[in-house]
Amino acid sequence: MIPKSSYSSDQKILRVVSINVNGLRSSVSKGLLEWLEKSEADVVCMQESRITHAQWTDKFKPEGWHTHLFPAERAGYAGTAIYSRLPFVSIQDGLGFDLADSQGRFISAEFDLGLEQNVHICSLYLPSGSSGDEAQQRKEHFLEQYQQILKQWRDDNKSIIVCGDYNIVHKRIDIKNWAGNQKSSGCLPHERAWLDHIYDDLGYVDTFREVRKEAEVYSWWSNRGQARANNVGWRIDYHACSPDWKPRTVNAWVYREEWYSDHAPVIIDYLVET
Repeated sequence: MIPKSSYSSDQKILRVVSINVNGLRSSVSKGLLEWLEKSEADVVCMQESRITHAQWTDKFKPEGWHTHLFPAERAGYAGTAIYSRLPFVSIQDGLGFDLADSQGRFISAEFDLGLEQNVHICSLYLPSGSSGDEAQQRKEHFLEQYQQILKQWRDDNKSIIVCGDYNIVHKRIDIKNWAGNQKSSGCLPHERAWLDHIYDDLGYVDTFREVRKEAEVYSWWSNRGQARANNVGWRIDYHACSPDWKPRTVNAWVYREEWYSDHAPVIIDYLVET
């Protein structure tokens, strides 16, 4: 991750971070907020916050940041948050269907960056299906509902960056053990085809891959065995953007120098014209 000062003075950079924190209280105890201060991030989209409004005290709201939390109705479960150095024009919680909204799985924050239209930067926590057939069915219901919304956003020509834990790998280069996971939730052929559809048919852009083409760059590692030490990972955390962000993508990283979760922060720098 390079400092913003390395860019030329006439380049205005928007640095957006996505991280599944696997419990905001836990990640803060491991130094997440200290890292945010030095990350030069402008907008940070968090997933699996697992904290209620009552628990979300000032300890978790650092000075100088605009913060918004959308918790699940069930305490200690799911939830999303957005922390931003930039003021929100507006905030919208939820996607309009129960599976998303009752579990706090989506926030959209609107920002005025001085472009032709405002951008909506979103935090998405897509369900996992790994715990069994019922969980997989819920995940597929979410995908079906969400796909219709994604299409509507494209029909509306919405400028949008949807950061989050999608719980799906896309291609062979996005998972270490490709052959051994073809029947595993998150690597099922029809799940990967869903990503093909939103990128190839609907026109969204996996902006990380615009600048990072190499294999074995992952964002999540199992806590079992030596997965992290051996880099036996999955790339399941994305920035899925409307096409206007494709030419603006200038750099991307997965930050692995320090650990705040079983996921690593996915950081992308976008060039914002003035």
